[in-house]
Amino acid sequence: MQRAGAATASEIALRFPDKLRAGALIFAGPGNNGGDAWVVARALAASGVHVRVYEPIAPNTDDARAERVLAIPFVELGKADDSALTSGDTYHGEGIVVDGLLGTGTTGTPRGSIAAAVAGLRAMRDRGAGPTIVALDVPTGVDATTGETHRPAPAAITFTYGTLKRGQLVARAACGRIVVLDIGLGAQAALEDGAPQAVSGRWVAEKLPNFPADAHKGTRKKLAIVGGGAGMSGAAILSARAAWRSGIGMVKLVVAQETLADIREAEPQSLTAPWPETDVDVERDIARWADVVAIGPGLGAGSARQLVERVLRSFKGPVVLDADALNAFSSDSDALAALLYERPTVLTPHPVEFARLTGIAVDDVLKRRFDVAVPLARHTGAVVLLKGQPTIVTARDGTRLVSASGTPLLAAAGSGDLLTGMVATLLGQIGDPLNAAACAAWVHGRAASLVQHGQKSARGFSLDDVLAELPRAWSIKSGPTRYPVLLELPAVV
Repeated sequence: MQRAGAATASEIALRFPDKLRAGALIFAGPGNNGGDAWVVARALAASGVHVRVYEPIAPNTDDARAERVLAIPFVELGKADDSALTSGDTYHGEGIVVDGLLGTGTTGTPRGSIAAAVAGLRAMRDRGAGPTIVALDVPTGVDATTGETHRPAPAAITFTYGTLKRGQLVARAACGRIVVLDIGLGAQAALEDGAPQAVSGRWVAEKLPNFPADAHKGTRKKLAIVGGGAGMSGAAILSARAAWRSGIGMVKLVVAQETLADIREAEPQSLTAPWPETDVDVERDIARWADVVAIGPGLGAGSARQLVERVLRSFKGPVVLDADALNAFSSDSDALAALLYERPTVLTPHPVEFARLTGIAVDDVLKRRFDVAVPLARHTGAVVLLKGQPTIVTARDGTRLVSASGTPLLAAAGSGDLLTGMVATLLGQIGDPLNAAACAAWVHGRAASLVQHGQKSARGFSLDDVLAELPRAWSIKSGPTRYPVLLELPAVV
C-alpha cells in the first residue's frame, strides 16, 4: 500500500506540477483503495502541496486505518454531508482531485455516501476549467474484472498497481490514460496463472525481424492476397498497401476477372492474377509463387467457400483468413478446421464474424472476449485474432496476448483489410502466427494513435492517414521503461 501510494504521488507530481500549485483534493474510501489514497495524501503534503481529504465512510481495514493515522497530521480533513458531496461543494479550486473511493474488489453500483461522492466528482469534472481527476486502480463505479460501468466520474489518468486489469481495457473511456506502477510484486507478478499478457512496444520491438544488409525481395517474402470481388476491389488494394508499408518483398493480388483492370491501374507495384478456376491455376499462380497467402479482403459472398477451399487444398503454407473467407464457413468450423490443421494460420474475425463462425451470440462474444476464442483456436489449430478494443490474440494452447493500442479511428470499413496485410507480412517473415498477429495488431493501433496525436477527435481522418503513419508506427523504441512505470496506455479519444 505504501509503495502504491508513494509511487502514485511521485507520478502526479512529475506529470501535473502546475496543477498541484492549486492543491489536491482527495477522496478516501473505507477499504484498502482508501488506504492508498491516504498514502498519496501524506506523500503530496510532505512535498509541500496543500491537501484536503474527505472520507465519506470511515476506514474499515487495519491497513487503511493505519495510513489514515500517519496522514492526519499533514492534511486538512474536510467534513460534508451527502448533499454537499453530491453537489461538488467540497471542491475549492484544487488542480488535482484523487478518486480513492472504491478499488478492484468492488462490484455493482456505488451506494450511499460513496455514490454521493462519485456524483460530486462528476459535477467537478463538468465544470469549466475543472480539476484533473486521478483514479486509483479504477474510477469508482468501474468493475475491474468485467469493465461494466455504473456512472463513474471519468478520470484523466488511472494509476493501477502491479498488473493491468481486464476491466480497465474494456472501460477505456472511463479510465483515461492507464499507468501500471510497480509495487514490489517482483517474480510473483510473472507466475503462470493463465492470465493474458499485455502487448507493449518493447515486446513488439523484440519480436520484429531486422532486414539484413543484403536483403532482397525474396528475403522479405512474397504475399498473395485473394479477394477483390466485384465492387470490392478497394479492400484488396488496402491490404496490399498495408503489406508494402509493413516490409513485404512482393505482393500478388489474385482478384475477380472483372476487377483486374481497375486493380492493375490503382496498384501498379503489385502483381495480379485472376481467381483460380482449377487446382492447376492455384498451383501456378499461388502455390509455387507465394510464401504466405491472405484470403478474404473484398472476397464477396458468392462463390467464396469454393474458392477458399480450392486455394487451401493446393497451398499448404501459412495463411491469414479474414472477412468473407470466414463468413463462408458460418456455423461450420469443423470444415474449416479440416482445411487448416497443422499449418501456421491466423483467423482475424471481428465479433460479428466470430459469432457467425461459432454460433455464439455477439453479446456473449463481447462479454467473454478475453476467453471466448480459446475453444475455436484449439479446434482449428489456428491463432484467432479477435478484433476490438482491446484486441485479443489466442493461440491453440490457450496462450493469449492483448493489444490495446487502437483508437476509434480504426472503427471504419477497410481497417481490417489493412490489418490483414500487416498480419500476413509478419506471418511470412516471422513464421510464428501468435507473435505475427499480436505485433501487427499493436502496430496497427499505434498508427491510428500517431494520426490522432494531439487531436481531440478521430473525425476528419481516414485510413489513408493510417497508411501514411505506418512507416513511423513500425519504428519502435526497445529500451527500458521509466521506473516505476511498467506499462502505459494513452487515453482513447
